Amino acid sequence: MAIAIDTNILVTLLDGEVEWEAAAQRSLEKAADSGGLVICGAVFAELLAYPRKTEAFLMEFCSETGISIDWSMDEAIWRSAGRAYARYARNRRRQRAGSPRRILTDFIIGAHAVENRHPLLTADSRVYRSAFPKLKLLSI
Repeated sequence: MAIAIDTNILVTLLDGEVEWEAAAQRSLEKAADSGGLVICGAVFAELLAYPRKTEAFLMEFCSETGISIDWSMDEAIWRSAGRAYARYARNRRRQRAGSPRRILTDFIIGAHAVENRHPLLTADSRVYRSAFPKLKLLSI
């Protein structure tokens, strides 16, 4: 079974954040050994926002690390992401915490993992745990 990877894991590796880089690398290697690695198109799109991360660079990085990119998102993923994001926004309003602080992309990444039955490797499991209780989470 493939392991889905959250953007924050790859940013840690690509930016060379010394504090977390070794842990992220070990987690990624362990995940790869258990059935392959996959990111959804939303993760790829987020990575493009980081300095000096061109499409060509990211495609080469994914190829070299054995990360496949799932570019397709069917209706079930969009509906799941939308429902989870709506619950999150309602809870923020109910708690009088203001507008949502999370972006929709987090919920798309979670929905992609849930709907494809991929465990998700992330450095921030809090949002995924509450939004997708059935999602198997792997943390660094």
